[in-house]
Amino acid sequence: MKTKGSLLLVDDDRHVLKSMAEWLREQGYAVDETAKFGDAIDAIDARAYDVVLADIRLDDGDGFDILAHCRRNHPGVTVILMTGYGTVETAIEAVRAGAFDFLTKPLIDEELEMAIERALSQREVLRENDNLKAQLDLRFGMENVVGHDHRMQRIFDIIESVADTRSTVLITGESGTGKSLIARALHRRSSRRDQPFVEVACGALPETLLESELFGHVAGAFTGAGTNKIGKFAQADGGTIFLDEIGTASPGMQVKLLRVLQDLQFEQVGGSETFHVDTRVILATNEDLAARVADGTFRQDLFYRINVINLELPPLRERVSDIPLLADHFLAQICQDAGKELLGFTEEAMSALQSHPLPGNVRELQNLIERAVLLGKGDRIGLADLPLQPVSLPAANVGQVNVGTRTLKEALEGPERQIILDVLNANNWNRNETADQLGINRTTLYKKMKRLGLEERRGVAEAAAPATGFEATAPLGR
Repeated sequence: MKTKGSLLLVDDDRHVLKSMAEWLREQGYAVDETAKFGDAIDAIDARAYDVVLADIRLDDGDGFDILAHCRRNHPGVTVILMTGYGTVETAIEAVRAGAFDFLTKPLIDEELEMAIERALSQREVLRENDNLKAQLDLRFGMENVVGHDHRMQRIFDIIESVADTRSTVLITGESGTGKSLIARALHRRSSRRDQPFVEVACGALPETLLESELFGHVAGAFTGAGTNKIGKFAQADGGTIFLDEIGTASPGMQVKLLRVLQDLQFEQVGGSETFHVDTRVILATNEDLAARVADGTFRQDLFYRINVINLELPPLRERVSDIPLLADHFLAQICQDAGKELLGFTEEAMSALQSHPLPGNVRELQNLIERAVLLGKGDRIGLADLPLQPVSLPAANVGQVNVGTRTLKEALEGPERQIILDVLNANNWNRNETADQLGINRTTLYKKMKRLGLEERRGVAEAAAPATGFEATAPLGR
């Protein structure tokens, strides 16, 4: 029979102890009872109770010591203290020491059960919070950052090394490569994980509003500032602030950022009080800041200050072997959210995804798959479900591609052949390693090589290659 919860009663008045225990059992609780301090400690260490109800005055000990033992060794146990000599001061002391509630004898049945029910409800809320935190770890931790490419593995190693430090991290890479996800993973794997993670899109605000957003302002600082405002740096105190699109910061804002990054102190707009914060700073940009320093549009001292640890995320077209992993990951995630079941991708659809340069990177891949899941009718995502836009080729190659007389599958053979050839050469034509890196099985690789004229070493294969019209273009991903 399921009980409402497990309780331990501790009281040296055995008559009160027995009557209270019997009544609570009648209400559906599993109850252990003891009159001694030492036996109570042993019982708490031996069993995971939901709630401990302890009298403050015991013959061989003190209820406050039971509370301290639970707080120190069993923080998940809720403690309610009881006494026949209650005062306001004692009640305040009990709550400050960590007791959930403080009850004065003689106890009224309804009052006692209400206190226990509140304690159990709080435990349930805390349990739900722990579950939500676990889901956040899965969604924003390293488990959600997918990649077997050697450059991504190197990034994962660096994240593990620096996540729990205060070092400033600069994340660079093209738009859509997952910079925000990496920033959240750094935060979630640090000791600051239970503190705020505050994200600011610096490029979305003009300088005057950005300064107020970051540092806050006092009432009357400017037109419309009717009340004081706490800035993002103060909100992130004890946690992490993520400054995205940092390359858009104006020269004036760069000076203010340099100071706060060096000293972790600032003043609100229109204010004179200096605020100090303990905030870990992560920044991101899709611009070449070194080039910006060279042309004088980005401060050299700020660049050196933020470029302590640099994580450069490679574009997706340069890690083609990760596309099947990412595609399967997004497919499972989106199907779960949408309540749909799909078996995967057709071979043609996956080849198309690997052949397409995906200029929007990981974000574009995720959006493509989400659209395919929501609008597709089959049990697998096929080529027709992927609205891949035509690739814009360099001017020198325009006119060399004539898709009109061929099927899409034939038109995709050129870049697909080049991808496979590049990986074969990188692995010295080891087909097992090539198949693993491309994320396909060996049989599929052999069939593709035969169809694309890649059954021999490069010198022979080049001569035997079918004319696709793509051979003059640069290899994909270089």
